[in-house]
Amino acid sequence: MIDPKLLEVGVRLEKAVEHLATVRPSEDRLQLAEQIAISMLDSEHSDFEEGVLEAYLMDYLQQLTQ
Repeated sequence: MIDPKLLEVGVRLEKAVEHLATVRPSEDRLQLAEQIAISMLDSEHSDFEEGVLEAYLMDYLQQLTQ
């Protein structure tokens, strides 16, 4: 089962991408998601065990490419 805190990160990432896509429609959604994911990783990595947030965000971004 996925940690509810990780699911919350995913929801916030989706909402942020949706918002930025309306503000900056010329940018690729994947590129926006990557920028936001990096920011989240920088600011929230200490809230999770080492590597957990990074792995979750990488999986999330990989799903966007499929």
